[in-house]
Amino acid sequence: MDYPLLTTMQLGHVLQSARKLRGLTQAEMGERLALSQKRISALERNPGSITVEQLLGLCSALGLELTIAPRTTPPMAAKGARAPRSKVEW
Repeated sequence: MDYPLLTTMQLGHVLQSARKLRGLTQAEMGERLALSQKRISALERNPGSITVEQLLGLCSALGLELTIAPRTTPPMAAKGARAPRSKVEW
């Protein structure tokens, strides 16, 4: 199943759900990734602080893959909401 993510909090929920679905505790996940249980907890609660390396490691340990694809729905701005401003210039 695909999980389109538009916010970091959605990422946290997906990571936590995938971990629990596989019957892993935060401590067990931390052992697999050489991270502490506290760090796994922090990543699930506030995934905005995750590094790309940690995200890819979590995905691998959870049997997930990261895919970046064009949106199939209109961007938030088209619905009247403002998208977060990026500091990166494309």
